[in-house]
Amino acid sequence: MSGPVDGIKVVELGVWVAGPAAAGILAEWGADVIKIEPPAGDPGRSFGRMLGCDLGVNPPFEMDNRSKRSVVLDLTTATGREAAFELLSDADVFVTNLRTTALQRLGLDYESVAAHNSRLVYGLITGYGEAGPDADRAAYDVAAFWSRAGVAQLLTRPGDTPPFQRGGMGDHSAGMTLVAAICAALLSRERTGAGQLVSTSLYRQGAYTVSFDINTYLLTGQPIAIGQRELMSNPCMNNYAAGDGRRFWIVGLEADRHWPALCRVVGHPEWLTDPRFCDGRARAANAVALIAQLDAIFATRPLEEWADVFADEPDFFWSPVHSVEDVVADEQFHAAGGIVDVPDGESGVAMVATPADFHGTPWAPRSVAPDLGQHTSEVLAELKARRNA
Repeated sequence: MSGPVDGIKVVELGVWVAGPAAAGILAEWGADVIKIEPPAGDPGRSFGRMLGCDLGVNPPFEMDNRSKRSVVLDLTTATGREAAFELLSDADVFVTNLRTTALQRLGLDYESVAAHNSRLVYGLITGYGEAGPDADRAAYDVAAFWSRAGVAQLLTRPGDTPPFQRGGMGDHSAGMTLVAAICAALLSRERTGAGQLVSTSLYRQGAYTVSFDINTYLLTGQPIAIGQRELMSNPCMNNYAAGDGRRFWIVGLEADRHWPALCRVVGHPEWLTDPRFCDGRARAANAVALIAQLDAIFATRPLEEWADVFADEPDFFWSPVHSVEDVVADEQFHAAGGIVDVPDGESGVAMVATPADFHGTPWAPRSVAPDLGQHTSEVLAELKARRNA
């Protein structure tokens, strides 16, 4: 259960979520991740308090920092910087999401570090990219991914205020992108012997997330309309409420294929020949009336009963709109490997798994997130032993 990147040494200088998430995935997959923290610690250690969690745990920090080793180094001092350089001298990967000007002040920018370790893969996450007028602008994912990249606006119904992003959405997807880039660079290093700088940004990640919309605008000059459920031109691709108030989504993307199944499910086979609904153009023209009729029909039964009806139609594709509690209780979520047992002393803690499995080189988490500086003495002793070897 050592994982596909067992034997890879990663040094992380990450804060909050994006950088720690990328290094956390590598740790989950078997890498030895040494997390450098300032004396005050990664500010992500404050998430539990910020969320009002008074149970002595910090769930967001645990998610992205389990299976790592924490070493405290004061990088504002020569001694701290020397120790960081020594850690990086034989590392395979460096992961950071500090701003580039801060990295330059510390002497930990790519050029400085690569001069001492040409095989190093240097993984960098920025807010807005490495060039341009806002390259060094402060960014969280709510700003660069959610707001500026257009995600929030594209999820806002006309006239409404933008919805709030859930914590770490852009950070986690950018972290996964960086991990992919790092693994590709490690593969390239096997062929060439040379490391390289790989990077992504929260802004680019957000734009890629909504690239259906942006690429459509680039190629046609036309935006894709923002969906409003009462007006959806394809009522087979819409959400509805059952009689118990639970919502579900019908995902009949291929309207002509899925329309007959929907007609049978709601008990209206005559709609197949009704001129108002008989083809996609007619359904779009009469969408408001059709959606209103479907709303009335679906309101007559609780979702559990509708689920039994839906199950009898192989070409009726749908999904419940789950709450967090529903996801945790979902048998399929567990069967799909969504929960992992993280060792914590003699017991284990159930947490969300990172979203990839390797069937030839399976991974398993090794420990919960470290205490601040928990491994400082251990890591510095390893450096001393290497110097004396």
